[in-house]
Amino acid sequence: MSTLNQQYEEKVRPCIDLIDSLRSLGVEKDLALPAIAVIGDQSSGKSSVLEALSGVALPRGSGIVTRCPLELKMKRKTDGDPWFGKISYQNHEEEIKKPGLVEKKIRDAQDKMAGSGVGISDELITLEIASPDVPDLTLIDLPGIARVAVEDQPVNIGDQIKRLIQKFIQKQETISLVVVPCNVDIATTEALKMAQEVDPDGERTVGILTKPDLVDKGTEDTPVRIVHNEVICLKKGYMIVKCRGQKEITDKVSLPEALQREEDFFKEHAHFQILYEEGKATVPKLAEKLTLELVQHIVKNLPHLEEQIKKKIQKAQTQLDRLGSGPPLDTAERLGFLIDKVTEFTQDVICLTKGEDLKCQFRSNIFFKLRDQFQVWKQTIDSSGNKFNQNIQKEVAQYELKYRGRELPGFINYKTFEAMIQDQIKKLEQPAVLKLMTVSEMVKEELCQLAEKSLFGFPNLIRAAKMQIESIRNNKQETAESMLRSQFRMEMVVYTQDSRYSKKLGKRKREDEAARTVNWVFSESEATLKEMMKHIKSYYQIVGQRLADQIPLVIRYYMLQELAAQLHREMLQMIQDKATSELMLHEDSDIDTQRTHCMASLKRLSAARRLLGRFSMKM
Repeated sequence: MSTLNQQYEEKVRPCIDLIDSLRSLGVEKDLALPAIAVIGDQSSGKSSVLEALSGVALPRGSGIVTRCPLELKMKRKTDGDPWFGKISYQNHEEEIKKPGLVEKKIRDAQDKMAGSGVGISDELITLEIASPDVPDLTLIDLPGIARVAVEDQPVNIGDQIKRLIQKFIQKQETISLVVVPCNVDIATTEALKMAQEVDPDGERTVGILTKPDLVDKGTEDTPVRIVHNEVICLKKGYMIVKCRGQKEITDKVSLPEALQREEDFFKEHAHFQILYEEGKATVPKLAEKLTLELVQHIVKNLPHLEEQIKKKIQKAQTQLDRLGSGPPLDTAERLGFLIDKVTEFTQDVICLTKGEDLKCQFRSNIFFKLRDQFQVWKQTIDSSGNKFNQNIQKEVAQYELKYRGRELPGFINYKTFEAMIQDQIKKLEQPAVLKLMTVSEMVKEELCQLAEKSLFGFPNLIRAAKMQIESIRNNKQETAESMLRSQFRMEMVVYTQDSRYSKKLGKRKREDEAARTVNWVFSESEATLKEMMKHIKSYYQIVGQRLADQIPLVIRYYMLQELAAQLHREMLQMIQDKATSELMLHEDSDIDTQRTHCMASLKRLSAARRLLGRFSMKM
């Protein structure tokens, strides 16, 4: 194999080792890592290229040979060091004693993961090879693209494979290594088409031409033009290789001998010789290019990778904080945990009723809603008074006949005044009760949302809290309604402080005097009514102000303060029973799964950050 210059070689292995170590940690479960994915149509020569790079035989044959993504991690050792191989998949890890066993081990792994036959799986098989004859390079081999299902293959096998390939190559961190035979029209190859769909500018795609010996005479110029980037432009360019064909495999031509034959082929070929001289031909030159491309890609992506890991750690920690540590195993500690949980919830309920910040970070807008509801209540009072005044003015004669007793015109009858006031105030009772019910439902919904947030992960506890909220809410609503109705019964007693009433009445008379002109002439009935209107408006204004404050006070007191205090007592009383407390501690299985997943992710990402930190210090 060709070697890189010494200065660059010192950076190659650490970069590739870093990504391999991150992948070994399982960091790809959290974020994408720089990689080279090998894709190609079936029979494109993909396996031959990988064999030539790795020095070991890989599964071959007709149909789908690669049935699982194969991560091929190659590490060059110093001359004289023994060959080393290891295969890992799922929970299995096994050292491979000699190169000749690699193909069988991969086939066995694929059968276990994808089933014996023709199925595919997106689970990764990792093959590690260390040898003096391999480059420092990691590649991910993907199944060859199938167009038509054969034998026992699923009818949608082509779509399955494309989805698997797309899963890898759509990541911005992945370089696509597209393998295309020289004897096909490159513009029609499915693999290059898929690469162009996710990388239209060709910034992370490398083209590999294979089987140059099968090019028809007279068309040799086409592969040369392709490699010179004159047909379909790829910014990372093209390489051309000639690997062992089936006849050479049958004749047991060794890989080293095949490499020598490849070199001779390009050196002596009239058309392809120029590609050899330009360093764009042979497997060793391909290995060197891919290694350089991968390292440059890794270095380019490192700042983004560090930032991603930082964000993912913050996100995982935030989620873990939200999920909590879960209930302890010790019985005494479990009761204490439950008491703390319930206490935190009920304290948040009390804080909510006071408009203070909540510990569970639940954002409540209850007081905004209350202000809105009570403003509407004030508008109801004002609207009712305005309508009352308008009706009196429109129906002078009717009111005179309806309310005047035995007194002569011009006298104001107190009973008439009282009856009219009582009749008007009575009309506000039902709207007040309806306002109570609206606020009651609103408070219930707000507290139930708080329960879901504060007691997250404990479905039985949330359910119990909601039942308590509903029960206490109904009780407090009944008490508040009784209180409201008592308030309106009291308002049937026409009363206010003399000084207050006199002040209002005097102000009303001065306003009317200021508005009156000398041309106004009233009948006796109108004069009586006008005088009565002054009294009615003055008193109704006092009552309206009283009800505008008193009704909201009653509602707030019972539906917030009293409800919160009783909920606190009832919840703590409820968990005193041992059987009940154990039931309340039952945690949602999904939460436990999420917590386990989150902790594993945090562990992986923290280890990854340490690796990146050490790497940055060395570079």
